[in-house]
Amino acid sequence: MAVKIPQQRWYIASESPEQINELVRATGLSPLLARVLIQRDIKTTEQAQFYINPESEKLPPPLQEFPDLEASVDLLEEAISEGEKIAICGDYDADGMTSTALLLRALKAFGADVDYAIPSRMKDGYGINERIVEELAEEGVGLIITVDNGISAYNPIDLAVSLGIGVIITDHHEVPEKIPPADAILNPKLIRENSPYRCLAGVGVAYILAVTTGQRLGALRGLTNTLLELFTLGTIADLAPLTGVNRRWLKRGLRKLAKSELAGVKALMELAGVKDNKRPVKPDAIGFRLGPRINAVGRINDPEIVIELLTTDDEDVALERAMQCERTNQKRQNLCEQIENEAIQQIEEGDIDYKKDRVLVILGETWHHGVIGIVASRLVERYGVPVFICTREEHDEEMIRGSARGIPEFHIFEALEYCRNLMTKFGGHKAAGGFSLAETNFVEFQRKLSEFACNCLLPEHLKPLVNVDSLANFDRFTAYFYEQIESLQPWGIGNATPVFWTPNVHLLDQQPVRGNHLKMMLGQDIDGKMYQMKAMAWRWGEYFPLPKTLDIAYKLKENTFNGSTKIELEIVGVRLATPTDTEGLSENKNTVVKREQSKTDIKKAKFTYRERSFYCSFWTSLNELRIRNDRDEVLAFTPGAKTALLGKTRDTAKELDLSQPYLSGLVRVAIDVLGISENS
Repeated sequence: MAVKIPQQRWYIASESPEQINELVRATGLSPLLARVLIQRDIKTTEQAQFYINPESEKLPPPLQEFPDLEASVDLLEEAISEGEKIAICGDYDADGMTSTALLLRALKAFGADVDYAIPSRMKDGYGINERIVEELAEEGVGLIITVDNGISAYNPIDLAVSLGIGVIITDHHEVPEKIPPADAILNPKLIRENSPYRCLAGVGVAYILAVTTGQRLGALRGLTNTLLELFTLGTIADLAPLTGVNRRWLKRGLRKLAKSELAGVKALMELAGVKDNKRPVKPDAIGFRLGPRINAVGRINDPEIVIELLTTDDEDVALERAMQCERTNQKRQNLCEQIENEAIQQIEEGDIDYKKDRVLVILGETWHHGVIGIVASRLVERYGVPVFICTREEHDEEMIRGSARGIPEFHIFEALEYCRNLMTKFGGHKAAGGFSLAETNFVEFQRKLSEFACNCLLPEHLKPLVNVDSLANFDRFTAYFYEQIESLQPWGIGNATPVFWTPNVHLLDQQPVRGNHLKMMLGQDIDGKMYQMKAMAWRWGEYFPLPKTLDIAYKLKENTFNGSTKIELEIVGVRLATPTDTEGLSENKNTVVKREQSKTDIKKAKFTYRERSFYCSFWTSLNELRIRNDRDEVLAFTPGAKTALLGKTRDTAKELDLSQPYLSGLVRVAIDVLGISENS
C-alpha cells in the first residue's frame, strides 16, 4: 500500500547566529525563542524589549493618527447632548457583534439614546443597506454609526445623507475607489502604513471611538475593563493580526478576560470550558472555543442573541443566551461536517482540475451560506489553493452567494476586483471575502478567477504551506522553556505560535481517535537515549497509519489531566524522513562518501558552554573533531587548524575563523571533555 501523508510545502526560516546571540544576551530568552523573534522581524534589542513588554513603547494618540476621529467625537457629543437618536449598524460576525455591543454599552453609559440594527445574513447579506436606512429614517434616527462595515456601501450611505441623517463609518475592510459620502470615516486602511493602529479589526476602531468619546465626556469611570474585554473577544475571533496596538491591548485584555466582569462572557466561558482565572486567557481559547460559539449565532441564528449576551448584566439572561449559543454552535458543527464531506466528494469524484485552474471554485445547490466560509478555510488547509465556495440564494435560485479564503500568495479582494463586472456585490480583504452574482455569470466567474490565479500563482504554490521557525530537539522542551513561550503571548495571526521541526522522529505508537484525529507517541534518539513526547494531529485520521519514521513540524501545547500538566506536541506538518549523518554534517546526495567506522574509533561527549548544550565527537581515523549545537549545525575541523566548517551539509557549510573568542573557548571545552590533544 502506498504511503499517504499530507502534501505540503515547508518553509524553514534561515538563521543569523550573530542576531540570535545578541537577542539571547539582551533578553535572557533561550536561543530557540531568540530565533522565533527574529522570524517575527524582531531583530534589534529595542524591538525585542518592546515585543516582550509592549506597554513600554510610547504610542501616538489616536486623534493624531485618524484624521476624522475628532469630527466623529464632535458628532457623538452633539447627538448625546441634544438627545438625538443614534443607531449602530453592525454585522453578523463576531467582530461586528462585539463592536455593536461595545458601542451600545459605551454610548448608554454616556447617556445616549441609542439602539442597533444588524442585517439578516439570510435575507440581506453583509452590511448596511437601503432597507435599513429607510427604516431608521422612519424611526427618527439622526446619526448612524456603522461598525465593521460601511466602507463599500456607497448607495446606502448616500441615501442616509440625502435623508438628512449623519453617518460615521467605522470599518477596517479594504477601501474601494469610490468612498461613501459619510460625515466621518474611521478606517485603519486610510491611515499611514506604519501606524501601530493599522492592524485594528472593526471592534478596535469602535473601541478607539468609544474611549476617545468617553475621555472627552469624562465618562469612562468603571467602563474601561468592560470595553477592553469586548475588544479582546472581537479582535481575536476576527483573526486580526496580533501586532501593533492589538498586541499591546490584548496582552492586557486577556488578563482581564480571565476574571471577566461581564455576565454573558462568564456564562459563555463556563459552558465552553474556559475556566482558569489564575492565568490570562489564551488566544486559542477564544479562537477555538468562545469565538465559534459567538460566530455560529450570526451564521445560522439571530444576532440579537449575542448582542443581549454581551450587554446584559442579568446572570439568568446571560446563562440562557449562552446556552443558545452552545446549541447553535453544535448545529453549526454538524452543518460544516456535512458540507465539507459533500464538497470533498464533488472535488475528488468530479471533473474539477484545481491544479490546472490554480483556484478551486465550487458550487453546492443547497449548502447553508452561513457556514460555507468555514468550509472554505478547511478546503484551503486540505488542498492548498484559494477556495471560492458558492451556494444558491435561498429566496432567489437565479442568484449565487459565496465566500472565499486565500493562501499567502493570493489576494482575495484583488481577485474579486478583477471579476467585479460579473458580481452584484462583493467585499473583503487579502485573506477572505464574500460575493454575490447571477447564476448566468458563474462559468465566466470561474474562468476569470482562474485567469487571475494563473497570473499570480506558480504550480509550487499549490500545496499547504508550513512555516517553520527553527529546528529543535525533544530534550529542550522543559517546563521552563514552555513558560518562556507563554510569556510572549498573545500568539495568533501576524504573530504565529512558534513552529519547530525535528528530523527522523520515530512513531512509537499511533492510533485514530474520535473526531477523525490521530494520537501518537513519538520518540527522538539523542545520543542513544530515546526522548518521548505525546502528540496529536487534528483531522489527520485519514492518514493512518503514518510511516514509522518522519520529519515532523509542530507546536508545543500544554495538557492538564487529573491535576498533572505535561507538554505535548500539536503536529502541523510531516514529510518523509531525510537521512542525515547524526554525528556530523549531513552529506549532499551527490557527494555521499561511505565511511566504515568502528565504535572504538569515535570518542563522544556532551557538555554545556555559556548555558547552551553541545555534543562533540572525535573521529580518530579522520582526525576530525565535530561539535554539534542545538540547531543541529556542526562545526567540523582538524585539531590545531585555524579554520572550521559550520553547517548542516558540507556543500552549504561556511568557513569560520577559530580564533574568534567564542569559538576558541568552545573548542577548548570540547577538547577537554573528549580528553584529546589540541594537535591530535
